[in-house]
Amino acid sequence: MADFFRTFDDFRHQVFRLETLDLYDSKSERVPLERFRAGLPQDPSWLGPWADRVRAINRRGASIGRVHVVSEPLTEYVIFEMTCAYPSNIDAGEEIAILPRPTAEKLGVPDGDYWLFDDERVGRMVYDDDGALTHVDVTSDPVVVDEYVHWRQVCRANAVPLRRYLPQAGLRSLIGFEHHFQEG
Repeated sequence: MADFFRTFDDFRHQVFRLETLDLYDSKSERVPLERFRAGLPQDPSWLGPWADRVRAINRRGASIGRVHVVSEPLTEYVIFEMTCAYPSNIDAGEEIAILPRPTAEKLGVPDGDYWLFDDERVGRMVYDDDGALTHVDVTSDPVVVDEYVHWRQVCRANAVPLRRYLPQAGLRSLIGFEHHFQEG
């Protein structure tokens, strides 16, 4: 998987992520998620490595964005992502939007997470039942890539930017947007 993640340094123009799970098990998020569950303030330092990557992507003139397909009512984990992680990512320059699952289903959006690099290469993310990443299937097959390009366009056209979605869902940023970092 290390080879796949080096792709973030190699693409030229744009990278897009589609997320479709309501729960991810990422080692870097375990402590922040527990703090969120306990109602404790977040230490924003855990967001630094990704925010640095996003800023570096933008500095070289490329773009990065994602759409997260979510179930409603929102899961605790998705609320954590939307209020504690995504706003900081947006502040760093990532475009993030939300697509409610019923809308995605009506549109025929297939399940499955992926990264799409420069409309040339797809990394299909494979997770176990607990939401832990097990491996990435990478392809540059133009027929397959074109399918993922199509779904990116459909998702982006129908998703709601996070800044608009949060107040619609009765939520607010706990880290980011206004750079209100809480001590504790």
